[in-house]
Amino acid sequence: MSEQFDKPAVVACLNQILELELAGVVRYTHYSLMVYGYGRIPIVSWMHEQAAESLLHAQEAGEMITHLGEDTSLGIGPLLQRHTHDIGDMLQESLEHERRAHRAYQELLDRVDGRSVFLEEYARRLISEEEKHQGEVLKMLRAPSDN
Repeated sequence: MSEQFDKPAVVACLNQILELELAGVVRYTHYSLMVYGYGRIPIVSWMHEQAAESLLHAQEAGEMITHLGEDTSLGIGPLLQRHTHDIGDMLQESLEHERRAHRAYQELLDRVDGRSVFLEEYARRLISEEEKHQGEVLKMLRAPSDN
C-alpha cells in the first residue's frame, strides 16, 4: 500500500466520519421513538433503515482506520439539538446531519484524491450515498403543494 497522503490527517478525518456516523445511529434511533401520528409506521421504518446504514458506515470508517494501522476514536459526534416530536424538525436536523457527513467525506476525498484508489473509491461511494440521502430528506420536507 502506497501512502502518498498525510496519514494523520486522513485518520483524523476518518475518525470524524466514524463519530458522525455513530451519532447518526443514536439520532435516527431516538427519532424513531419520538414519531407519533398516522404516518408513524413508514417513517419509523425509514428511520430504522437510516440508523442501520449509519452503523454500517461507522463500521466501514473503523475498518479504514484499522487498515491504515491506527486506532479508532471512542468518541461520538454531535447529537440532538432539540428534543422534538415534530417530524419536520426531525427531518431538518437529519438534513443538517447528512450535510455534515457529506462535508466530512468530501474532505476525505480531497485528502486522498489521486493518492489512494482504495480510499478515493470509498469516499466517492459514500459521498454519493450522502447526496442521495439529502435528496430523499429534501423530498420528504417538501409539501405536496410545492410541486
